[in-house]
Amino acid sequence: MLRHARPPARTGPGGPSAAAPAAGGGSAPGLSAAARLVLYTCVLIAQGMVAAVNLLIPQLAASALHPSPGELLWAVDAYVIVFAALLIPAGALGDRYGRKGALLSGLALFAAGAALSAPARDPAVLIAGRGLCGAGAALIMPATMSVLVHLTPPARRPQALATWTLSAGLGGLAGNVGGGLAGEFLTWRALFWAVVPLAALLALAVARAVPRTAPRPDAAVDPLGALILAGALFSVVYGIIEGPAYGWSSAQVLIAFGAGAALLAAFAGYALRAARPLLDPRIFASRRLRAGALGIGAAFFGLFSLFFVNAQYLQYAKGFSPAQTGFAIVPLTVGMALVPRFGARLQQRTGPRLPVGLGLVLIACGLLLVSTVGARTPYPVYACYLLVMSVGTGLCAPSLTMTVVSALPAHQAGLGSGLNTAAREIGAALGVAVVGTVLASRLHGGPAAGAVHAAGFTDAMGVALRTVAAVLLVASAAVVSGFREPRERRSAAAGGQGAS
Repeated sequence: MLRHARPPARTGPGGPSAAAPAAGGGSAPGLSAAARLVLYTCVLIAQGMVAAVNLLIPQLAASALHPSPGELLWAVDAYVIVFAALLIPAGALGDRYGRKGALLSGLALFAAGAALSAPARDPAVLIAGRGLCGAGAALIMPATMSVLVHLTPPARRPQALATWTLSAGLGGLAGNVGGGLAGEFLTWRALFWAVVPLAALLALAVARAVPRTAPRPDAAVDPLGALILAGALFSVVYGIIEGPAYGWSSAQVLIAFGAGAALLAAFAGYALRAARPLLDPRIFASRRLRAGALGIGAAFFGLFSLFFVNAQYLQYAKGFSPAQTGFAIVPLTVGMALVPRFGARLQQRTGPRLPVGLGLVLIACGLLLVSTVGARTPYPVYACYLLVMSVGTGLCAPSLTMTVVSALPAHQAGLGSGLNTAAREIGAALGVAVVGTVLASRLHGGPAAGAVHAAGFTDAMGVALRTVAAVLLVASAAVVSGFREPRERRSAAAGGQGAS
């Protein structure tokens, strides 16, 4: 039961550790290099499908499906909404019945959703397939992280989570590249058909390479609590995503937020009374957990605001093709590939406050730099600005992930992973909502291909990104404050050093 879990052990100057023994007692089998590669690839594919469809919107709009604007929006958003809403319950299911089984089930749903989407002749079928893919991703993401936490020795756990974070970041970039290539040389149907054998091959690799972890029959699944929490997250994410399209004061959006708030309150009241709740709200009494979740949300708030405007800027202002647009964001891989391991080592030496604070500030600085670009800005300059954001993300993400995951014991790693990824997705949705709202207000209705002058778009984009950067800097201050040691602990540490 969550409320009786012991606090995590500390392994460094301010660094929490999830160094609980393997659940179920005894020694757990380790992870081979092949198993780790399979897990990271699963993460990359699941995260990649969030971004890939965005680059295919023009093709979908002109397709034989003839989607309405609302149906087109749902074809993109169904994946994200279902994904975010089911993450925490899906993580708990993996803890209860086994993470390998949850991962295989997630890959099966992922393939089924793609197989349903690819031949769709009606927008409703495409939307249903996207939602099914989102449900699969909700099982995949927590299962991969919890297997890593469960089967990686404590000393190597920060590095493993840093690579997991890298895989998630690279997934967004791979989705941009894959979507751009499909948009230019293939069709949107080809992208979905390609996912089916890929998911099947990954399932075969998981079955052969990834060890099983002992299921925890005592792990809380709490069907009623899971239903209430999923409904709450669905409503909140729906309201965030639909806000720019329908208006923040529209009845549709206000009802969604009202329902989300009511369901969250109902869940909190229910969980505080339940004998074995899905998620005990009292864990949020931890300043570090609150800071970690807010920091993850803030980082992806900034990152996905860039993803939203990047494709439009490169195509409307720079005249890039879809394939060029997909490859043009590749500089973001540099910092994400090289910096996370350094960030994890820095966190082990100094605690999370330095890498988290510095990383979030670099993301904000990168947004401010991108806000200055125009149609005549050379692409290498733009690439350098992306690199600043990339370094910031790689620096802060491992420490933030470790903070959230280590707040729970190892046998609840799936639940912690679900909480971590839910914070990412909500932050990403908020970033898209904020930048999209400001952009639309400055353009009086939003951009449409061929209808927006480059100067008008880049001016609006600059205002939108500066707004996001300002919000991110405020959030960063709150996050850094949350990692500050309480005065009593600092005094005790100082007294202990004086006594020695």
